[in-house]
Amino acid sequence: MEVILNESLENLGKAGDIVNVANGYARNYLLPKGIAILADKKNLAKIEKQREAILKRAAKMKEEFEALASQLAGLDIEIPVKVGEEEKLYGSVTNLDIAKAIEEKGYEIDRKKIVLEEPIKALGEYEIPVKLSPDVTGTVKIKVVAAE
Repeated sequence: MEVILNESLENLGKAGDIVNVANGYARNYLLPKGIAILADKKNLAKIEKQREAILKRAAKMKEEFEALASQLAGLDIEIPVKVGEEEKLYGSVTNLDIAKAIEEKGYEIDRKKIVLEEPIKALGEYEIPVKLSPDVTGTVKIKVVAAE
């Protein structure tokens, strides 16, 4: 089924692109959420008129994400954790913990956007990538310290 994307999706395409997807994916996810519209003659003519507005909106969103990425890069976040003997952590620091720490600084980031290959299990400083959009990735510096 051919659809026209209203929003950019990482593995599918950018806003305004015409893509071919599985029928169920379009019917059950893309169309109901407004992420895409059906690519028929009526919508194709309509999208040609709206393509410029969609591209402007996408450029504005990219600018906002880039600004947020630069703000996140300037943050110094400390995450206190309980440690045992030889400074081994009880548990680990996950993307949920990092999202909560970022939220305490006044920025709301979905935990799914925090790219953590595996949970952090040691004290130290880390640079964690945050994928804000398909083409904008920021980094946030965190310091995992022993709780007092």
